[in-house]
Amino acid sequence: MATPLDFHVHPSTAEYLTGSLGAFVDDLRDHFRLSVEVRSVDQMAADYEGMRGVLLAWDAETGTGRPAVTNDWVAGVCARYPDRFIPFASVDPWKGEAAIAEARRAVLELRMRGFKFHQAAMAFSPADQRFFPLWEEIQSLGVPALFHVGTTGLGAGTPGGGHMQLEYVRPIHLDTLGANFPDLAIVAAHPAFPWQLEMNAIALHKRNVHIDLSGWAPRYFAPELVREVGGRLQDKALFGTDYPFISPERWLREFRALGLDEAVVDKVLYRNAERLLGI
Repeated sequence: MATPLDFHVHPSTAEYLTGSLGAFVDDLRDHFRLSVEVRSVDQMAADYEGMRGVLLAWDAETGTGRPAVTNDWVAGVCARYPDRFIPFASVDPWKGEAAIAEARRAVLELRMRGFKFHQAAMAFSPADQRFFPLWEEIQSLGVPALFHVGTTGLGAGTPGGGHMQLEYVRPIHLDTLGANFPDLAIVAAHPAFPWQLEMNAIALHKRNVHIDLSGWAPRYFAPELVREVGGRLQDKALFGTDYPFISPERWLREFRALGLDEAVVDKVLYRNAERLLGI
Protein backbone atom coordinates (compact mmCIF):
# COMPACT_ATOMS: atom_id res chain seq x y z
CA MET A 1 0.00 0.00 0.00
CA ALA A 2 1.18 3.54 -0.72
CA THR A 3 1.95 6.01 2.05
CA PRO A 4 -1.13 7.25 3.99
CA LEU A 5 -1.91 10.93 3.46
CA ASP A 6 -3.36 12.74 6.48
CA PHE A 7 -5.47 15.60 5.07
CA HIS A 8 -5.76 17.53 8.34
CA VAL A 9 -2.57 18.35 10.29
CA HIS A 10 -2.19 21.37 12.57
CA PRO A 11 1.28 22.39 13.72
CA SER A 12 2.11 20.97 17.15
CA THR A 13 4.53 23.86 17.66
CA ALA A 14 4.34 27.08 19.66
CA GLU A 15 3.29 29.04 16.56
CA TYR A 16 -0.14 27.37 16.64
CA LEU A 17 -0.69 26.04 20.15
CA THR A 18 0.45 29.05 22.17
CA GLY A 19 0.35 31.69 19.45
CA SER A 20 -2.84 31.25 17.43
CA LEU A 21 -4.86 29.28 20.00
CA GLY A 22 -3.56 30.60 23.30
CA ALA A 23 -6.05 29.94 26.11
CA PHE A 24 -8.25 27.89 23.76
CA VAL A 25 -5.73 25.06 24.17
CA ASP A 26 -6.46 24.88 27.89
CA ASP A 27 -10.19 24.66 27.12
CA LEU A 28 -9.51 21.81 24.69
CA ARG A 29 -7.38 19.97 27.23
CA ASP A 30 -10.05 20.31 29.92
CA HIS A 31 -13.07 19.48 27.77
CA PHE A 32 -11.62 16.46 25.97
CA ARG A 33 -9.13 15.42 28.69
CA LEU A 34 -6.31 15.76 26.22
CA SER A 35 -2.59 15.89 26.80
CA VAL A 36 -1.24 18.19 24.10
CA GLU A 37 2.39 19.23 24.38
CA VAL A 38 4.23 21.91 22.42
CA ARG A 39 6.76 20.26 20.12
CA SER A 40 9.52 21.43 17.81
CA VAL A 41 9.28 21.29 14.03
CA ASP A 42 11.71 18.39 13.99
CA GLN A 43 9.66 16.47 16.58
CA MET A 44 6.51 17.10 14.56
CA ALA A 45 8.20 15.83 11.42
CA ALA A 46 9.30 12.71 13.30
CA ASP A 47 5.64 12.01 14.13
CA TYR A 48 5.02 11.80 10.37
CA GLU A 49 7.86 9.50 9.46
CA GLY A 50 6.49 7.00 6.94
CA MET A 51 3.41 9.17 6.27
CA ARG A 52 2.41 12.38 4.56
CA GLY A 53 0.31 15.21 5.96
CA VAL A 54 -1.42 18.37 4.77
CA LEU A 55 0.01 21.03 7.10
CA LEU A 56 -2.45 23.85 7.77
CA ALA A 57 -1.81 27.55 8.19
CA TRP A 58 -4.25 29.54 10.35
CA ASP A 59 -5.45 33.15 10.21
CA ALA A 60 -8.44 33.92 12.43
CA GLU A 61 -7.11 37.28 13.60
CA THR A 62 -10.36 39.21 13.13
CA GLY A 63 -12.50 36.62 14.90
CA THR A 64 -10.18 35.78 17.79
CA GLY A 65 -7.64 38.60 18.07
CA ARG A 66 -4.91 35.95 18.03
CA PRO A 67 -1.86 35.96 15.72
CA ALA A 68 -1.75 33.81 12.59
CA VAL A 69 0.28 30.76 11.74
CA THR A 70 1.52 32.42 8.58
CA ASN A 71 1.57 30.98 5.11
CA ASP A 72 5.29 31.73 4.86
CA TRP A 73 6.00 29.73 8.02
CA VAL A 74 3.99 26.71 6.84
CA ALA A 75 5.57 26.86 3.38
CA GLY A 76 8.99 26.96 5.00
CA VAL A 77 8.32 23.88 7.15
CA CYS A 78 7.04 21.98 4.13
CA ALA A 79 10.13 22.97 2.13
CA ARG A 80 12.27 21.46 4.90
CA TYR A 81 10.25 18.23 4.86
CA PRO A 82 8.82 17.91 1.33
CA ASP A 83 8.41 14.14 1.64
CA ARG A 84 6.19 14.51 4.72
CA PHE A 85 4.21 17.75 4.53
CA ILE A 86 2.03 19.44 1.89
CA PRO A 87 1.31 23.15 2.57
CA PHE A 88 -2.22 24.57 2.86
CA ALA A 89 -2.64 28.32 3.24
CA SER A 90 -5.07 30.33 5.33
CA VAL A 91 -6.44 33.82 4.83
CA ASP A 92 -8.79 35.82 7.04
CA PRO A 93 -11.95 36.39 4.93
CA TRP A 94 -12.66 39.68 6.73
CA LYS A 95 -9.46 41.19 5.30
CA GLY A 96 -11.15 41.66 1.93
CA GLU A 97 -8.89 42.58 -0.97
CA ALA A 98 -5.81 41.85 1.14
CA ALA A 99 -7.09 38.29 1.70
CA ILE A 100 -7.63 37.82 -2.03
CA ALA A 101 -4.13 39.11 -2.81
CA GLU A 102 -2.63 36.85 -0.13
CA ALA A 103 -4.53 33.85 -1.49
CA ARG A 104 -3.05 34.53 -4.92
CA ARG A 105 0.46 34.93 -3.49
CA ALA A 106 0.18 31.76 -1.42
CA VAL A 107 -0.52 29.62 -4.47
CA LEU A 108 1.47 31.36 -7.20
CA GLU A 109 4.57 32.33 -5.19
CA LEU A 110 4.65 30.00 -2.16
CA ARG A 111 3.27 27.04 -4.16
CA MET A 112 0.74 26.11 -1.49
CA ARG A 113 -1.77 23.43 -2.47
CA GLY A 114 -5.04 24.57 -0.87
CA PHE A 115 -6.72 26.63 1.87
CA LYS A 116 -8.05 26.04 5.38
CA PHE A 117 -10.98 27.90 6.99
CA HIS A 118 -12.49 27.57 10.47
CA GLN A 119 -15.73 29.51 10.23
CA ALA A 120 -16.52 29.60 13.98
CA ALA A 121 -13.08 30.96 14.87
CA MET A 122 -13.14 33.32 11.90
CA ALA A 123 -16.76 34.38 12.67
CA PHE A 124 -18.16 34.17 9.16
CA SER A 125 -20.47 32.13 6.95
CA PRO A 126 -19.05 30.88 3.63
CA ALA A 127 -22.53 31.39 2.13
CA ASP A 128 -22.34 35.15 2.79
CA GLN A 129 -22.06 36.84 -0.61
CA ARG A 130 -19.60 39.37 0.79
CA PHE A 131 -16.98 36.61 0.61
CA PHE A 132 -17.81 35.36 -2.88
CA PRO A 133 -14.89 37.26 -4.49
CA LEU A 134 -12.51 35.22 -2.31
CA TRP A 135 -14.11 31.96 -3.44
CA GLU A 136 -13.93 33.12 -7.05
CA GLU A 137 -10.20 33.71 -6.63
CA ILE A 138 -9.56 30.32 -5.01
CA GLN A 139 -11.68 28.59 -7.66
CA SER A 140 -9.62 30.28 -10.39
CA LEU A 141 -6.40 29.09 -8.71
CA GLY A 142 -7.59 25.50 -9.04
CA VAL A 143 -6.87 24.33 -5.48
CA PRO A 144 -9.19 22.87 -2.80
CA ALA A 145 -10.70 24.75 0.13
CA LEU A 146 -11.09 22.96 3.46
CA PHE A 147 -13.88 24.12 5.80
CA HIS A 148 -14.73 23.13 9.37
CA VAL A 149 -18.16 21.53 9.89
CA GLY A 150 -19.89 20.38 13.07
CA THR A 151 -19.31 21.43 16.65
CA THR A 152 -15.90 22.70 17.65
CA GLY A 153 -13.68 22.03 20.63
CA LEU A 154 -12.62 25.69 20.65
CA GLY A 155 -14.36 27.24 23.63
CA ALA A 156 -16.22 24.00 24.38
CA GLY A 157 -17.59 23.81 27.92
CA THR A 158 -16.87 27.45 28.73
CA PRO A 159 -19.37 30.28 29.39
CA GLY A 160 -20.45 31.54 25.99
CA GLY A 161 -18.33 28.92 24.26
CA GLY A 162 -15.45 31.36 23.80
CA HIS A 163 -17.77 33.49 21.63
CA MET A 164 -17.76 30.72 18.99
CA GLN A 165 -21.10 30.45 17.13
CA LEU A 166 -21.98 26.98 15.86
CA GLU A 167 -24.32 28.43 13.24
CA TYR A 168 -21.26 29.27 11.16
CA VAL A 169 -20.16 25.63 10.97
CA ARG A 170 -23.44 24.09 9.84
CA PRO A 171 -22.82 22.03 6.68
CA ILE A 172 -25.75 23.60 4.83
CA HIS A 173 -23.70 26.76 4.22
CA LEU A 174 -21.27 24.67 2.16
CA ASP A 175 -24.19 23.54 0.02
CA THR A 176 -24.71 27.18 -0.99
CA LEU A 177 -21.00 27.49 -1.68
CA GLY A 178 -20.89 24.29 -3.72
CA ALA A 179 -23.88 25.34 -5.81
CA ASN A 180 -22.43 28.76 -6.64
CA PHE A 181 -18.86 27.57 -7.28
CA PRO A 182 -19.13 24.21 -9.05
CA ASP A 183 -15.45 24.20 -10.06
CA LEU A 184 -14.25 24.77 -6.49
CA ALA A 185 -13.18 21.56 -4.75
CA ILE A 186 -14.66 21.82 -1.25
CA VAL A 187 -13.61 19.57 1.63
CA ALA A 188 -15.81 19.49 4.74
CA ALA A 189 -13.56 18.71 7.69
CA HIS A 190 -14.66 16.42 10.55
CA PRO A 191 -17.73 14.30 11.22
CA ALA A 192 -20.46 16.93 11.21
CA PHE A 193 -22.09 16.37 14.61
CA PRO A 194 -24.96 17.09 15.11
CA TRP A 195 -25.65 17.48 11.38
CA GLN A 196 -24.19 14.24 9.99
CA LEU A 197 -27.16 13.36 7.78
CA GLU A 198 -27.19 16.90 6.40
CA MET A 199 -23.49 16.59 5.55
CA ASN A 200 -23.98 13.18 3.93
CA ALA A 201 -26.77 14.59 1.75
CA ILE A 202 -24.65 17.54 0.59
CA ALA A 203 -21.62 15.38 -0.26
CA LEU A 204 -23.86 13.00 -2.18
CA HIS A 205 -25.62 15.82 -4.03
CA LYS A 206 -22.64 18.04 -4.95
CA ARG A 207 -19.85 16.36 -6.90
CA ASN A 208 -17.40 19.08 -5.84
CA VAL A 209 -17.96 18.50 -2.08
CA HIS A 210 -15.79 15.98 -0.22
CA ILE A 211 -15.39 15.07 3.46
CA ASP A 212 -12.39 14.51 5.68
CA LEU A 213 -12.70 12.27 8.73
CA SER A 214 -10.52 14.21 11.16
CA GLY A 215 -11.23 15.39 14.66
CA TRP A 216 -12.96 12.25 15.91
CA ALA A 217 -11.45 8.91 16.85
CA PRO A 218 -13.03 6.45 14.37
CA ARG A 219 -14.51 4.32 17.15
CA TYR A 220 -16.95 7.21 17.74
CA PHE A 221 -18.05 7.64 14.12
CA ALA A 222 -21.82 7.64 13.70
CA PRO A 223 -23.23 4.51 11.99
CA GLU A 224 -24.65 6.62 9.15
CA LEU A 225 -21.16 8.01 8.47
CA VAL A 226 -19.48 4.59 8.48
CA ARG A 227 -22.16 3.24 6.16
CA GLU A 228 -21.68 6.00 3.59
CA VAL A 229 -17.86 5.92 3.76
CA GLY A 230 -18.05 2.21 3.01
CA GLY A 231 -20.60 2.82 0.25
CA ARG A 232 -21.67 5.88 -1.70
CA LEU A 233 -19.02 8.25 -0.31
CA GLN A 234 -16.04 5.92 -0.62
CA ASP A 235 -14.57 8.02 -3.45
CA LYS A 236 -15.04 11.31 -1.55
CA ALA A 237 -13.83 10.52 1.99
CA LEU A 238 -10.33 11.46 3.17
CA PHE A 239 -8.13 10.27 6.03
CA GLY A 240 -7.52 13.07 8.51
CA THR A 241 -6.54 13.20 12.16
CA ASP A 242 -6.67 16.80 13.46
CA TYR A 243 -3.13 16.24 14.78
CA PRO A 244 -1.88 16.99 17.43
CA PHE A 245 -5.25 16.40 19.07
CA ILE A 246 -5.51 12.85 17.68
CA SER A 247 -2.42 10.82 16.82
CA PRO A 248 -2.11 9.21 13.37
CA GLU A 249 -1.36 5.86 15.01
CA ARG A 250 -4.61 5.84 17.00
CA TRP A 251 -6.72 7.02 14.09
CA LEU A 252 -5.34 4.42 11.69
CA ARG A 253 -5.71 1.61 14.21
CA GLU A 254 -9.34 2.45 14.97
CA PHE A 255 -10.24 3.09 11.33
CA ARG A 256 -8.96 -0.33 10.26
CA ALA A 257 -11.00 -1.87 13.09
CA LEU A 258 -14.23 -0.63 11.40
CA GLY A 259 -13.97 -3.62 9.05
CA LEU A 260 -14.34 -1.75 5.78
CA ASP A 261 -13.37 -3.40 2.50
CA GLU A 262 -9.63 -3.08 1.83
CA ALA A 263 -10.24 -1.30 -1.47
CA VAL A 264 -12.27 1.34 0.41
CA VAL A 265 -9.52 1.68 3.02
CA ASP A 266 -6.95 2.37 0.29
CA LYS A 267 -9.19 5.05 -1.22
CA VAL A 268 -9.69 6.81 2.12
CA LEU A 269 -6.08 6.57 3.26
CA TYR A 270 -4.43 7.97 0.14
CA ARG A 271 -6.07 7.47 -3.28
CA ASN A 272 -8.85 10.06 -2.88
CA ALA A 273 -6.48 12.69 -1.48
CA GLU A 274 -3.90 12.10 -4.20
CA ARG A 275 -6.56 12.58 -6.87
CA LEU A 276 -7.91 15.72 -5.22
CA LEU A 277 -4.40 17.23 -4.92
CA GLY A 278 -3.28 16.09 -8.37
CA ILE A 279 -0.45 13.97 -7.00
